[in-house]
Amino acid sequence: MTSTSAFLALARYGWDDAWADEFARYDAEGLLAGRVIRVDRGQCDVVTADGTLRADTAFVTPNDPMRVVCTGDWVAVEPAGNPRYVRTYLPRRTAFVRSTSSKRAEGQILAANVDHAIVAVPLTGDLDLGRIERFLALAWESGAQPVVVLTKADLVPDAVTLSYLVKDVETTAPGVPVLTVSAATGEGIDVLAAVAAGGTSVLLGQSGAGKSTLANALIGEDAMEVQATRDVDGKGRHTTTTRNLLALPGGGVLIDTPGLRGVGLWDAQTGVGQVFAEIEELAGRCRFQDCAHVAEPGCAVLAAVDSGDLSERRLDSYRKLMRENQWIVAKTDARARAELRRDWKRKGAEGKAAMEAKRGRWA
Repeated sequence: MTSTSAFLALARYGWDDAWADEFARYDAEGLLAGRVIRVDRGQCDVVTADGTLRADTAFVTPNDPMRVVCTGDWVAVEPAGNPRYVRTYLPRRTAFVRSTSSKRAEGQILAANVDHAIVAVPLTGDLDLGRIERFLALAWESGAQPVVVLTKADLVPDAVTLSYLVKDVETTAPGVPVLTVSAATGEGIDVLAAVAAGGTSVLLGQSGAGKSTLANALIGEDAMEVQATRDVDGKGRHTTTTRNLLALPGGGVLIDTPGLRGVGLWDAQTGVGQVFAEIEELAGRCRFQDCAHVAEPGCAVLAAVDSGDLSERRLDSYRKLMRENQWIVAKTDARARAELRRDWKRKGAEGKAAMEAKRGRWA
């Protein structure tokens, strides 16, 4: 990696001076620098200055889902061997993590070293604003800049209806760019390409959101397989089965991901706070510092709901995500678990005292 040509070969995948400094000690050992573009069954494809090679990931802890090699990692690879191995990955700048679907309290890393988290939302059927908020919480927590992309805009021909849908999403995603695109007509693709050119982007969303079609539009060729849209509901069928990192012709790289059915939070309190920034700001004006925004006197959040400045749906979503995040943290942290139990006991005692007070007034 000491040559200029080697440096330039990886620059299109995001290699820079800071990564070179991190890799210096492995370079001295004769290892190759590369970026993981695909992982499957304990092996990965790594793009290096010498080309793309296949490597085994057994040297990197395989039993911890937070420490396995993932798409987007920069790694140190053996220059030769059959099989050849990934020795380690460089410290991640950002990481997109969700909780696993297993009953054990574990996080699963989906993509590493991401600059932009592109949340694809189809404009077919009803918008699931709660799901958008959930994706955004994970995106903010990862350290990446979220971007919401409303896909299949050509299927909403009425301009007034489209404007209302966009407004609903903008209200749901404060501080987040909201783009309207159509891979079929090319609308908005140039704007999205300009965003993606600024580093590494990960493409997220549920099955049928049009992610693979969008990836193909950005790449300019059919790199990702796409199945036909169903006539019944306008949804495509999920075809991507692995996370793939692809170089874009206009600069930057894109990580396409399979459709995510479950998007569980993983220690994402900061991310939830950023998604619901207006509620966090209102909470700072409540009379009590530990206000739960349920029935407390002097609650600025409930006052905003009563005045119409804050929607009940938005507050319900905030409560749900905060409870879920508290639960997942409590499952992994004994101290947090004890604090959560104390909090439940305190609220139970307060509720009991309130009921007894009411009975006293009624007597």
